[in-house]
Amino acid sequence: MKKRIVLLSIVLLLVSGCSIQKLSTTDIEKNISMILSEDTTLANVSFDGYEYYVPDGLRFVNKDEYNAILQDRFSNRYYLYVDAISYFHHTKNTYKVNKDAYYSKKLNYNKKNGYIEINKVDGKYFIEIVFNYSKLEAYVSKDYIVPVVNNMCYILRSVDFHNKVLESLIGENVLDYKEESFNIFESKSNDNDSVLEFDDWVDADVSGNSNAIDGDNFEINEVD
Repeated sequence: MKKRIVLLSIVLLLVSGCSIQKLSTTDIEKNISMILSEDTTLANVSFDGYEYYVPDGLRFVNKDEYNAILQDRFSNRYYLYVDAISYFHHTKNTYKVNKDAYYSKKLNYNKKNGYIEINKVDGKYFIEIVFNYSKLEAYVSKDYIVPVVNNMCYILRSVDFHNKVLESLIGENVLDYKEESFNIFESKSNDNDSVLEFDDWVDADVSGNSNAIDGDNFEINEVD
């Protein structure tokens, strides 16, 4: 009987092990595909109209309803912008691959799209990723490109909009339509307006969502 249990356990491990994939330490294209192709229901940050998940190892520097600045343990900063207006109006992805960029690619996974563009600027690398009507930017050294892109993908794939709430907010003009002047599908290389300048910060509702993984809590203390 014990032998049968051991054999069954081995078979289960082999079967489940076939689907286990590890992120690459060097191949961002492989990691992007692996992360964005998987759906998730994780969320630990919520606002009226949408929610998203911030993975372990990141904390907020500042945040409001549509913008946020996060920082990882290596002091890399991430600038997030969630474009609820473009999502509501189904704005089309107009991004064109930039052949002069360090890395440039259109993204299309699970009926969600966007782009990634990385450019070398003054010895460091400016990363822009748009996915599911949300954008993240970071300016990092070459050694951090892979882990930063991974974190960006985890956040962006988790953004989940609530249609009924947005319909009510937009119908009542609660959302700020001046955000429409910013085209989320244009990279900085096209002289697009910056999303790095934020004003009037307020606290987000950072909650222990029932879908969040135990132990994946993150600090939200303000960074000095």
